[in-house]
Amino acid sequence: MKTQAVAPKTQPFGKEAFEKIENTIIRWLGNSGLFMNSRGTCIMIDPVLIGFDMPLLIDMPITPDNVPHLDSILITHCDNDHFSRETCKSLNAVCDTYHTTNYVAELMTEEQINGGIGHDIYDTFEINHIHVKLTPADHAWQNELKNQNRIFKFEDFCGFYISTPDGSIWIIGDSRLLDEQLNMPIPDAILFDFSDQSWHIGLDNAIKLANTYPDTNLILSHWGSINAPDLPAFNGDPKSLVGRVVNPERIRVLAPGESFELGRINNN
Repeated sequence: MKTQAVAPKTQPFGKEAFEKIENTIIRWLGNSGLFMNSRGTCIMIDPVLIGFDMPLLIDMPITPDNVPHLDSILITHCDNDHFSRETCKSLNAVCDTYHTTNYVAELMTEEQINGGIGHDIYDTFEINHIHVKLTPADHAWQNELKNQNRIFKFEDFCGFYISTPDGSIWIIGDSRLLDEQLNMPIPDAILFDFSDQSWHIGLDNAIKLANTYPDTNLILSHWGSINAPDLPAFNGDPKSLVGRVVNPERIRVLAPGESFELGRINNN
């Protein structure tokens, strides 16, 4: 029987995490979700807090009824482990805006999720003092399936490069490795997918990306959360990074809900 690496025990948080602070704190939400409070501006990226259709290995660190307010939710693409329709609907009353690709914004309209704003790749926008730029991602796996009624486009998938007064974090999104991803402005942190799967970055390319930015904090994602031992996309193991990532002390194996203070690395 196959076993999976499992994330550390969840550290729940509540309304206190949304209060105005003097720095930028990020919390991994499990799988590919992230919560950020940057000096009182609060956003979530790809949150799946309720309604997921596969068994979980973790407890969610927060439920929608404990979210007092969000300035925005950012969605990288339409897969249900990133775009949780149920989560977005449940947060609609407390979330000001949703930012995503043009295609996912259309899906939000169909789902009656108000506030969805679609963007092209490389578009930029502001959420109070936070600056966000869409970055490209290569993840159109649906086109390999038979009997699809839609051809998925490259621009239906994205990442987000987020700049705050305290530092930057790059949410790459699900993606095969692109040359452009090796030539980005150096981020202070990366939400780091190391899934060894053909429509994800793959372990070897994840190592290549990590060592291209040798001082950047690596917040591990897309692992240890979903009970699917036969699906490589959910089966990253932090042990696979040992001895291969330079400056290994920057590998951040966070528990869901655990806080991490975003700060500028020395060479930025």
